[in-house]
Amino acid sequence: MRALVAAAIGLVPVLLFVLLVSTVDLPPDGPTSPRPLLTADPGPKK
Repeated sequence: MRALVAAAIGLVPVLLFVLLVSTVDLPPDGPTSPRPLLTADPGPKK
């Protein structure tokens, strides 16, 4: 039982950090491309 409590206490900061990073959504460093990497439309055939 003590091991479960210790594991839960150890995981709380990790879960809080993951939630913080997912809600803040920091912008990437450097220039970014306006074109998306993945598109639903493949475009014209070459």
